[in-house]
Amino acid sequence: MKKFMIFVSALTLSGTMFAQKATTDNPFSLEGLVNYDATNGMNWNAPTLRLRYFATDQIAGRFQLGFGDGTPTPSSESHTYYQNANGTGATGTKEIKRGAYNLQLGAEYHLAGTEKMSPYFALGVNLGGGKYDETWTNSDGTSYVSGLNATVTGGYSTFGVSLGAGFDYYIAENLYVGLEMNFSKSSVSYDAGVVTVGGAVAGYEPAYKESFTSIGAAHGAVRIGWRF
Repeated sequence: MKKFMIFVSALTLSGTMFAQKATTDNPFSLEGLVNYDATNGMNWNAPTLRLRYFATDQIAGRFQLGFGDGTPTPSSESHTYYQNANGTGATGTKEIKRGAYNLQLGAEYHLAGTEKMSPYFALGVNLGGGKYDETWTNSDGTSYVSGLNATVTGGYSTFGVSLGAGFDYYIAENLYVGLEMNFSKSSVSYDAGVVTVGGAVAGYEPAYKESFTSIGAAHGAVRIGWRF
């Protein structure tokens, strides 16, 4: 947490005395979202970008696009299993590939604030989805099994809405940092997983749905943006 506060303070203090809010003369802003993990420290919320368009000084529309599911889960994995417990003999493998995206369409209402500070309220509709694929070669997914070749596939889609409050703080001309907190409700619908062995369907994992309610710094604790 100490590194996090030093990072934010350094950005703020780097601003000039003449930094002030931009106006609709610069109607667009583009920002990246940064997340803070108490274990791993600061990291880019990989990768997430938000584009805003200010129709007036108070009202802005926004479009947010991200890849990944917001967790540190890797996009690919490779596991090797050996025929013998001492790591000798023939080998089998399990390859995992994941892909996910998320997007948000929304709007913001900015209050008067100060010369440098622009507080706002936000409303967003969130959509997303992902795919999951496993390929087993001479493996049952957990160990070496000669001649067993199989695949496991699945996918999911997400939908949600969020209400938020945040602020932009201009540290230089057209350059700002910000925070945003959200209350969100979302659901995740998982497709039926399909297990294929030797080219024939061998089984299914049932489809199901989950719902979540959360409060917090969703989609990035810190925002760094440029107004243009």
